[in-house]
Amino acid sequence: MSDKIRVLLVDDHTLFRSGIKSLLQRNEEFEVVGEAGDGLEGIKRARSLKPDVALLDLHMPGVSGLEALKVIVEEIPEVRVLMLTVSEDAQDLMDALRAGASGYLLKNIETEMLIDGVRRVAAGESVVSQQMTAKLIAGVRNPPRQENNPPDRERFSPRERDILASLAQGESNKEIARRLDLAESTVKIHVQNIFKKLNMTSRVQVALYAVEHGYGPARNAAAG
Repeated sequence: MSDKIRVLLVDDHTLFRSGIKSLLQRNEEFEVVGEAGDGLEGIKRARSLKPDVALLDLHMPGVSGLEALKVIVEEIPEVRVLMLTVSEDAQDLMDALRAGASGYLLKNIETEMLIDGVRRVAAGESVVSQQMTAKLIAGVRNPPRQENNPPDRERFSPRERDILASLAQGESNKEIARRLDLAESTVKIHVQNIFKKLNMTSRVQVALYAVEHGYGPARNAAAG
């Protein structure tokens, strides 16, 4: 990426924001373009600044991070939202991902993991803290039954179903391309088509959909 990754920091703890800002700006890839101390101000800054990535705390007084996330994803879908929180609650994780967050990281992660997470989210990938991965899997393994909404497989081509299975496992475009013997550009087109069909903007949202509708690892060997 030739241009800097523009980042907005939204957290009610001033000292924490200062630390993250200092950390990011020591790396020439990033530019912190704005800060906010609550969800409402975060929404306003996201509207005016249109950053590449918004680093958003989950629990804040007034407008919460989850409420701000929903507004940002709805109004400014080009802004990728990465939750950065202390909450290890599985429900908080699932709520954030279902609302459109591109990732969910815990504040106790290593510096390099945060840097890499912001970088990956800006590139359109999804990230979840390792500590939360098991909770994510548990949350989607046995979803509520949707008796009146059977999987609508006819919406997707055989190749798209292959890629849905890969997305359910969190694979990147490069990994999918290697495994299915496709050009990475071709995979990117398929992924975008899936996004359009599902009216979703986050790889995590699509991955959750894929698992819940049966496009899981067991189907991964299907050829398109």
